[in-house]
Amino acid sequence: MTPHRVVPCPASGPATDGKEAMERYDFVIIGAGPAGEAAAYEARDRGASVAIVDRDLFGGSCPHWGCVPSKSLLNGAARHSAGGDYPWSRASARRDYMINREGRDYPDDGGHVRGLEGAGARAYRGAGRLAGPGRVAISSDAADLEVAAQAVILAVGSATKVPPVAGIETIRTWTNKEATGARELPRSLLVLGGGPTGIEIAQVYARFGVPTQVVQSGARLLPHDHPRNSEAARLALEADGVRVRLGVRALRARARAGADGADVVDLDDGSTAEGHAVLLAVGRTFPVGGLGLDTIGIDPGDRTALPRDGRLRITEGVYVAGDVAGPELHTHQAHYQGVMAVRMALGDAVTPDYRALPRATYTDPELAFVGVSLEQARAEGRDAFELVADFPTTAKGYSVEATFGHVTIVVDRLSRQLLGAAMATPDASAAIHECVLAIKARVPIDVLADTIHAFPSTSRILNGLFNDAAKMLAGDRAVPAEPLP
Repeated sequence: MTPHRVVPCPASGPATDGKEAMERYDFVIIGAGPAGEAAAYEARDRGASVAIVDRDLFGGSCPHWGCVPSKSLLNGAARHSAGGDYPWSRASARRDYMINREGRDYPDDGGHVRGLEGAGARAYRGAGRLAGPGRVAISSDAADLEVAAQAVILAVGSATKVPPVAGIETIRTWTNKEATGARELPRSLLVLGGGPTGIEIAQVYARFGVPTQVVQSGARLLPHDHPRNSEAARLALEADGVRVRLGVRALRARARAGADGADVVDLDDGSTAEGHAVLLAVGRTFPVGGLGLDTIGIDPGDRTALPRDGRLRITEGVYVAGDVAGPELHTHQAHYQGVMAVRMALGDAVTPDYRALPRATYTDPELAFVGVSLEQARAEGRDAFELVADFPTTAKGYSVEATFGHVTIVVDRLSRQLLGAAMATPDASAAIHECVLAIKARVPIDVLADTIHAFPSTSRILNGLFNDAAKMLAGDRAVPAEPLP
């Protein structure tokens, strides 16, 4: 079928209300991170006219302060901890190369701007906000103007959440920007929050010899991941010397009140935690208050209007994509949603599908999860069972001298399909994608079991679990009602 293509709007023309001439676009995109960029390229590929605006870095946080620099630093930390000639100075310099910050204080996003303009999009450096139905006000470096849009995509990303801790403003706090952009090692590091950002950064600095501790208010690290991955994360951090504090919450902060001038955070169990730098990794906030949503009849504080459930369309002609859209916070989700929002706006009969949304945390070992856990499946009313392989006892685990880790699958008895999978293995972020595709395409367990997997890969471990599940479903032996040990 030939893709639907819109006829581009003229570069300028009469305003919809007749008051003045203004530039007109098929799409105006506020935010040029992964979601905004993906939307812009998809729209231009479909023949639509595009204006895209961002007040900060085109490309967003991921290539400059998030995904790319953190993975570069994790690589450096792994090589350093293995005894290689990879000091912090080398890791820092490599990170600067990766984010286009060599010899300068701030990354250069010119490549992202040139790419968008080369594709035919109009890029504005400045702030964008809705000014009414079909209208966007842009305050750019060059001028303030209003443009008309057939569709608006809000792809404004998210920002570090500052926890409600008394005195937090008096201490030396880091966001992910300072954590991934530091050129000097802190004397010690305290991480508030045990999500992916917190544990990745903790492992980096611990491996470079920085005394590091993580304070997590919940009962486990990675509360949205599979429980076995949470346990693997704890074991990995502790193996690198990180002190992990679970089930304790920060109450107040005291500047330079600790040993050697460290900042002190008082915890609700009566103890304290100290750090010369304190990374805030307790969650994200979504900058929707200044987007002019009230001009189109939406209260930005109303969760029913902006439910973060991934539906994307919030009213006629207005879409959200990326972090602000939910349901989770991933660059790959943002890219998917940017493309999906454009397709929906152009009339394609598509709906976002998050059943096979992969999660990956790039610690050593890597952690990955897709679909649902056994507990989540049963909460949904599914008749499901779980099979688990202990990674150290597998051929792959033996070969890398693993001391912990797992590969887990969740199977639905009725449909005979995979519902979820999780793993803590050196290559989990890659190996999980067989399960991503299996869930997305609803591949029967029998087909997965009958597929040849290379030995002794992590995927071969999956093959054994698929075979066991197929035999159980065929009645060769009883399917366990509870998780295997």
